[in-house]
Amino acid sequence: MICNSVWHTSRSVFDLPSLKAGLAGLEERMAAAGFWDDQAAARSILEEAKRHRVWLDPIQAIDTQLQELFELDQLARGESDDGTLADVQRELQDIGRRLGDLEFRMMLGGEDDSKNALLSIHPGAGGLESQDWAEMLYRMYTRYCERHGWEFETLDFQAGEGAGLKDATLEVRGEYAYGHLRAESGVHRLVRISPFDANQRRHTSFASVIVLPEVEEDVKVEIGDGDLRIDTFRASGAGGQHVNKTSSAVRITHLPTKIAVSCQSERSQHRNRESAMKLLRARLYTHYKALDDAKRAEREPVKKDSSFGSQIRSYVFHPYSMVKDHRTAVETGNVQAVMDGELDRFVEGYLKHANEVRQSPKA
Repeated sequence: MICNSVWHTSRSVFDLPSLKAGLAGLEERMAAAGFWDDQAAARSILEEAKRHRVWLDPIQAIDTQLQELFELDQLARGESDDGTLADVQRELQDIGRRLGDLEFRMMLGGEDDSKNALLSIHPGAGGLESQDWAEMLYRMYTRYCERHGWEFETLDFQAGEGAGLKDATLEVRGEYAYGHLRAESGVHRLVRISPFDANQRRHTSFASVIVLPEVEEDVKVEIGDGDLRIDTFRASGAGGQHVNKTSSAVRITHLPTKIAVSCQSERSQHRNRESAMKLLRARLYTHYKALDDAKRAEREPVKKDSSFGSQIRSYVFHPYSMVKDHRTAVETGNVQAVMDGELDRFVEGYLKHANEVRQSPKA
């Protein structure tokens, strides 16, 4: 029976006993004497308990409702009550949708997925064509953010000479912004008839997208005394006479790792420095985390999917219309919709594929 099937499926997908046991253990620690003696540790436990409840509450509600529907389904079948059976089916469809939402949220269970995001776009080789492509991607991502109701701010925007952009960084603030946008990290390829070619030839352009989790101030990132070199210079591009007369642009280099970031979108050197430090902290956090992950991978090698390469997606405008993700084979012929920010099918496809790879057996 459908009711019984949905009930057992939900219990196999969501490990309710483990969630309950985990929360019970945290609550026991919270009730212990001296819990607040170490306030940093106490806050960490409170946050962990909160994350447990975010999952446990809706799963428990669904589990309770399914048990009630299971009993009602049994009674209705015994009495041949078609009206009640129809009501049960409607409620099961609603539960199915809620389960689907929860399963998708499970794929956003990474350590950083709930954080805000920093998204940077850099054109590849190719001059005006690549710079124009980078600006098209910038517009696509701002539209995507608007569709999700996320707030975003341009931390850096360096206009290209003649068209497009040389560099841009967005700060995106919203629920699970990084968890969604991390699907976009990689190289994006454009094929089209170039508007900058008088001979109307087809061109291929590339732009890279880097997505980092925003690092909160209380997260420790190793930056020692003397680790930074800070340079100021005159900004270039749009901005009027001011950018040519004052050294408002800032470049910060982390000497131990050679990681360098720059920002020149604001007229205030102080604001540019704040934005550059925010981006540097995120890059260092990701850098050190990647080193830890690499060390762990050496101890516990896992099977990797060969389809995960640097070129993640192609956008073909000519001779046909298609957007295809090379990691997941998700594709659509509606290029304009994608450029207007309809990216959910690609993001969901990536998250499902990445989740399958992560859960694959060890090599």
